[in-house]
Amino acid sequence: MNKMKLTLLAALVLALSACFPSNNTGKQEILLQGRTMGTTYNIKVVGTKEQVETLNLQQKIDAALEQVNQEMSTYIPDSELSQFNQLTSTKAIEISPGFARVVRESIRLGQLSEGKLDVTVGPLVNLWGFGPEQRPETVPSDAILAATKKRVGLQNLVLEGNFLAKKTPDLYIDLSTIAKGYGVDVVAELIESNGFTRYLVEIGGEMRLRGFKHTGELWAIAIEKPILDPSGEERAVHQVIIPKDNAVATSGDYRNYFEADGQRFSHIIDPDTGKPINHNLVSVTVIHPSSMTADGLSTTLMVMGMEKGMVFATENNLAALFISKTENGFDERFTVKFKQYLK
Repeated sequence: MNKMKLTLLAALVLALSACFPSNNTGKQEILLQGRTMGTTYNIKVVGTKEQVETLNLQQKIDAALEQVNQEMSTYIPDSELSQFNQLTSTKAIEISPGFARVVRESIRLGQLSEGKLDVTVGPLVNLWGFGPEQRPETVPSDAILAATKKRVGLQNLVLEGNFLAKKTPDLYIDLSTIAKGYGVDVVAELIESNGFTRYLVEIGGEMRLRGFKHTGELWAIAIEKPILDPSGEERAVHQVIIPKDNAVATSGDYRNYFEADGQRFSHIIDPDTGKPINHNLVSVTVIHPSSMTADGLSTTLMVMGMEKGMVFATENNLAALFISKTENGFDERFTVKFKQYLK
């Protein structure tokens, strides 16, 4: 769950001050901030300080996110996911409803994409040094790659109700492509259950929004220009969107990568080749009601590449923006459904 996703932030969205007084409603934009899943969260709710404090909203949010981490982090040795990965039995075990919800959607998206999203790709993620294990000093050999690929396969993961099983004892799941988005959904649902209907939730770049700002304006989100910069210090706005009551997720390969033998290796692994993706598509943004689904789909489309991804997104009526790198700069393409959200 330490996978780096791209920040969808702009000054108009997440200001540094804690709240902004309303001119006529008495409500404010209350900013709640913290750390989770190896990254930060920034949440805005439109209400009063008294409401937020009386409901202990931040404490509830921290507790909910801690539970998500304890369920699905590969970096916590005794997390529910880590314990499942350590099992050598193929007998089904009962898992928590949240864990089951994420695995169920992962399997659905994996089948829909014909394996381009595969959460059993964890051994390959670790092999290339993008998981909890250390980065290799050299590029993995073809023999090691082939042996590792044998441990991968979504068809070897079986979920029936809340019971999860492996068909092969050494199957290993990595939910980093979707769990952070799920965390956003959990927080959004928690906020709504506490009576707030106007909010913005952001965790490590994944977002979900609802309603209007305290000023009566819709939330505006800036999509980052995919400038190759692993430090994350060089930032610029590529496009501004108005997602309305939706979630937004962006996946790209220009922040989290390493270089070896004069070649750049992305953290996004293609399950078919077992290797990091190697094409000109550098960023994909997906707008969807569920942050979990948007999170998974953005990675899926990145793996597919511009042409296949555009076809898949169009056929499945997805709101998606693709940015590829060319010799003359960036090339942008988006689906018809995405166009309605452009500012």
